[in-house]
Amino acid sequence: MPRNMSFSMTTKQIRTHTKTVTRRLGWWFLRPGVRVWAVEQAMGLKKGEHVRRICLLEIVSICAMPLNAITADDCAREGFPNMSPADFVSMFCAHHDCSEDAMVNRIEFRYVDDSAGI
Repeated sequence: MPRNMSFSMTTKQIRTHTKTVTRRLGWWFLRPGVRVWAVEQAMGLKKGEHVRRICLLEIVSICAMPLNAITADDCAREGFPNMSPADFVSMFCAHHDCSEDAMVNRIEFRYVDDSAGI
């Protein structure tokens, strides 16, 4: 059973399939070929709320790297084509309370056509 991966900040980009990379402070156990459900929100749900699946993703690659090594191309792949690397790093740090040189897990994924079960 695939795990749920939250995309609360980039739900629109996932829905439009314009995001193909995500950076996480965790998820080090992932390996290429593993499938995960992209969901709107996975934690902090109120009583009676349920996880809302968006689509099924398959992990293509993972790589540990400093957050501030992000390129303009990867900002676009993160779903922010008009954001500079410095602005992306600032946004990420503000949201995750981490330093600019924090080691992050760069996760590349592809969209799986067979998303039956949503």
